[in-house]
Amino acid sequence: MNPVHGPAAQSESSRPGPPGRKPPMKVLVVDDSALVREVMKTVLSREGGMDVVVAPDGLIAEQEIQARRPDVIVLDLEMPRMDGLTLLRRIMETDPIPVVICSGLGTKGSRAALEALAEGAVEVVAKPRVGVREFLQESATMLIDSVRAAAIARVRTKPRAVGGAPVPAPPRAGDHGPAPRRAATRLVAIAASTGGPQALETILTALPAGAPGIVIVQHMPAGFTAAFAERLNAACRLEVKEAASGDLVMDGRVLLAPGGRHLSLRRTPAGCEVLVEDGPLVSRHRPSANLLFHSVARSMGANALGIILSGIGDDGVDGLLEMRIAGAVTLAQSQASCAVFGMPGEAIARGAAEQTVELADIPAALLRWSAGAEQGGSRAA
Repeated sequence: MNPVHGPAAQSESSRPGPPGRKPPMKVLVVDDSALVREVMKTVLSREGGMDVVVAPDGLIAEQEIQARRPDVIVLDLEMPRMDGLTLLRRIMETDPIPVVICSGLGTKGSRAALEALAEGAVEVVAKPRVGVREFLQESATMLIDSVRAAAIARVRTKPRAVGGAPVPAPPRAGDHGPAPRRAATRLVAIAASTGGPQALETILTALPAGAPGIVIVQHMPAGFTAAFAERLNAACRLEVKEAASGDLVMDGRVLLAPGGRHLSLRRTPAGCEVLVEDGPLVSRHRPSANLLFHSVARSMGANALGIILSGIGDDGVDGLLEMRIAGAVTLAQSQASCAVFGMPGEAIARGAAEQTVELADIPAALLRWSAGAEQGGSRAA
């Protein structure tokens, strides 16, 4: 890495906190838009406890990383001289640092953001619209939470073969044809946040086409979940789609909550259908896992399996506890396999999760529960 300009000439740094206190979190914001850099620096610095440096492109960012290794990088993808994906891959190959992707909306931006998650980024946030200096409070909350989650996340780099090439994903096994569809009489509800996209891909790609219906809340901004559902649908034997109001929960189908909208369930004569709606943040999130889990407890009772995966905070914990009280089986991802053990840890501490399971073992646990439910209500998972 050869610097081409001095860091002081090309970057701006917020003033560190007073001496004697816990050292501030060092955050590097990399974006070619001066306005976006200004907005993000202002939002993060105002939160307190963060020392924010900005860089206009990947080359200057590399220089900043050498000069003062950051705790978290907030990274734009489309930049001149060196794009964000190139910088991300170089970071992950040389000195992995938690990276939050800041991506524009639209098909190109969302697909690039998902590729970045596959390359080792831990979170994705939507880029604030250029020309709007007042960063909406909800967006500021999501940015701050994402940076704080990234700071404690376990960075998982993409496996690479000899010579540095990525190890290709194994091909899907078994019959890829459509499975018979029927309205679900039992279902699986899953909550995930930081580290969730990778965990969800691990679980869903291991399930057969006839697995029970699944509903998911993954904390992700509006505009990204449609591309995420498409990516999963291409990799899975199950049908995976972004949920729309009126969709029935069916065996062999996965419904993913749209980013920026809440997902809940209701019973109808035809079966259990989903409701997608706007509303205020619940547990600091929209979609909220708590809202989904509460509705599952009311609508499905003991005919449900609740799973809480990697993520910061406690969204989903209260709802998972209600599911357990209603008779559902409830699981939490193990600490060793989590990127962030916040949500699963809280679920265990509060008694909401009755079992802790390694990520790699969750598909088998899900199928054991499903087989037991088919045979008369066994609680085995």
